[in-house]
Amino acid sequence: MLIKEAESQRHVLAITVDNEAGILAKIAGLFTARGYNIDSLTVADITENHAVSRITIVTNGPPEVIDQIHAQLDRLVPVHKVVDLTEEGPHVERELALVKVAGTGEKRVEALRLADIFRARPVDTTTESFIFEITGTPEKVDSFVGLMRELGLVEVGRTGIVGMMRGAQGA
Repeated sequence: MLIKEAESQRHVLAITVDNEAGILAKIAGLFTARGYNIDSLTVADITENHAVSRITIVTNGPPEVIDQIHAQLDRLVPVHKVVDLTEEGPHVERELALVKVAGTGEKRVEALRLADIFRARPVDTTTESFIFEITGTPEKVDSFVGLMRELGLVEVGRTGIVGMMRGAQGA
C-alpha cells in the first residue's frame, strides 16, 4: 500500500504494557511485519514494583493506518492501554540529546553562546570539546544540532520522544 505524503500524519502513541521479556520485540514486530515505520521509540518502567512499563512510539501514516496500528496493539495480551496523544488533544512532548562539539577559538565561543540561547548545558568539557545536554521539543533539538554542525559537531545521542497529556488526567 502506497501512502501519499499529504495523507500521512505524525502520531505519538503512549502504550502501557506488562514489564516482561519480549514485549518490546512483539510490538516492534507488529510494526515491522506490516511495513509501518517507527520514527522514535522510548521505553521505561513506570511502577514502583517494576510490573508495568510505558512505551512511547512516534509513527506516521494516514488515519486508517494509525487506526489499524491502534487496534492491533490493543489486541496484544500484555498491552493494558494504547493512547494516541495526537488524537486525544493537547499534550507535551520532550526529547533529551547529548551533543558533542569539538572546536577552538571563535567556534568554541560561538558553541557556548548558542548553547546558552538554547538552554543546553555543558555536561563535559575538555580544552578541545564540549558535550552539551539539551532537552526540548524535537524541533528545538533538531535546530540546535543543525547549528552545531557548522561549529564542529562530532556526535549526537538522542533519547527519543516522551509525551504526556496536559491537565490532571492520566493517559
